[in-house]
Amino acid sequence: MRIAFLGTPDFAVPSLAMLIRAGHTLQVFTQPDRPVGRHAVLTPPPVKKLACAHGIPVFQCEKIRMPEGVAALRAFAPELMVTAAFGQILSAENLSIPQYGCINVHGSLLPKYRGAAPIQWAVIHGEKETGVTTMMTDVGLDTGDILLARSTPIGEDETAGELFERLAVLGAEVLSDTIAALENGTLTRTPQDAARATKCSMLKKEDGHVAFADGMQQAHDRVRGMNPWPGAYALCEGETVKLWRTRKTALPPEGRPGTCLIADPRQGLFVDAGDGVLEILELQFPGAKRMDAKTALRGHDLSGKVLV
Repeated sequence: MRIAFLGTPDFAVPSLAMLIRAGHTLQVFTQPDRPVGRHAVLTPPPVKKLACAHGIPVFQCEKIRMPEGVAALRAFAPELMVTAAFGQILSAENLSIPQYGCINVHGSLLPKYRGAAPIQWAVIHGEKETGVTTMMTDVGLDTGDILLARSTPIGEDETAGELFERLAVLGAEVLSDTIAALENGTLTRTPQDAARATKCSMLKKEDGHVAFADGMQQAHDRVRGMNPWPGAYALCEGETVKLWRTRKTALPPEGRPGTCLIADPRQGLFVDAGDGVLEILELQFPGAKRMDAKTALRGHDLSGKVLV
């Protein structure tokens, strides 16, 4: 099948790799190269790297709905369009081009978590299960008909980054099954129940703030959901301390949320979270590298201090 693949980050790579293995005729549409790192090195998106490695033509643009984007799609004349974390909004004109429409690979069990960062918000909200949905893209925000969906449990200590990697692979599998059903004429469409829909916003750095007064589970979930980006944090005497990994404990709290009850290089770092005590396993002080808490405490005295 002749497929226009629209995707940008790592989440989209397994889906593109699957389409390559399946032997489809492809053209990739992705975001422009962006400056990355301290030295602002111009870096191509992961999807572009994979496409170039396989000699697949790539078209990059800021807005696919603009005339040049529409023209590029029309010139390729795809039978099907596939999107996976593309990062741009498609127009009705874009969607009218392929014969079979546009299939989107979305990292949640729709209609829950429509919008940006569904994987991270599922973890932050303490969901026990999530999954991947393929849907027919329309002009709304993740409002199209559901095609296939597959669920997976979320681990108690699993980070958003770890879940992201698993769902990327699962997404490729669900996409493969979806295209197979389309080709053999067995694909069905199920309208979403708008009454059950939830929306999620793009992550901002300030979303990473951990409020220990909200409780042990909520603090643990926020740390997991903000790993690897933008990173969870708390303030200690005015300095930002990043919190990368935590673990719930059975230790009794003292009713002083944020207080470092134990801060010892041999025992580790344990923080009062109001209804429980959370162990900080990995953290990062300003100007320092990420390190395990026991190592970090050799150079920083947090005993009795408060994380707010």
